[in-house]
Amino acid sequence: MIKSVTDQAMPARVYPYEAPHTAEMIADLSRRAYEYRAQVLRMVYGRKSGHIGGAFSIAEILTALYFHQLRLDPANPDWADRDRLVFSKGHACAMLYTVLAHRGYFPVSELPTFRALGSRLQGHPEPHKTPGIEAVAGPLGHGVAIGSGMALAARLENSSRRIYAILGDGELNSGVIWEGLLVGAKYGLSNLTVIVDYNGVQQTGTTHQVMPTEPIVDKWASFNWHVIEIHGHSVSEILAALDLANEIHGKPVAIIARTTKGKGVSFMENAPAWHGGIPNSEQFDTALAELEERMNQWKA
Repeated sequence: MIKSVTDQAMPARVYPYEAPHTAEMIADLSRRAYEYRAQVLRMVYGRKSGHIGGAFSIAEILTALYFHQLRLDPANPDWADRDRLVFSKGHACAMLYTVLAHRGYFPVSELPTFRALGSRLQGHPEPHKTPGIEAVAGPLGHGVAIGSGMALAARLENSSRRIYAILGDGELNSGVIWEGLLVGAKYGLSNLTVIVDYNGVQQTGTTHQVMPTEPIVDKWASFNWHVIEIHGHSVSEILAALDLANEIHGKPVAIIARTTKGKGVSFMENAPAWHGGIPNSEQFDTALAELEERMNQWKA
């Protein structure tokens, strides 16, 4: 069940792209998330380069955003009033590329070129090369500040577009994150929603070992953000949190999504080695079989 740090919720706004959160929708998005994990596994294994753990932990969130929440037009990626997604944890972009391809921004057949020399699917996203990418990502920590600037610009232009930013929890070690929180709160940017992929593991160990961030909800709330805490692999909770974020006025929203690094493959889950680990052939076969089994559980 989602938990929300209190703020006044206003009457619901109706968007033409919204649909009821039916059991069929939740099952379809959940199945897609495992399908996309399998695609990412193939991309990283084929290129022998990439970041599986953090890509797997964000699968349901990205799928819910692009196939339910975001107002966008893949045929017109520069539409001025489109919603924006700032993918701050750029090293996990294999999942972002996979979702963008299946959403129609570029051919799915292009995904195997991931991280190849000359490919537009580079190891960190670049908006001038790749359709659907809104901001450069490389050095961690800038997503909240970039998102705040985009949200303020939307307000000044009287645009209804909303801004979303996705962070990793290891990224919270960067001081500029907290500067961005101050900006978002100062201007009451209620058109800004930040989602923290709180999987508890980073490159060199657990976040608790490297730099503890708990109590994370209290910290964000103390910066005058409205905070929602969810199970980050529950599509129903993700959709409910995104809907609630639309109804908060006067504050930006932070969604703390409790996730599992390497979600979906038993030997990868919660293991720092799989932040950037590359599977051998036996591990690839085992991981793919596990993902396909879980994918099939969501089929009608």
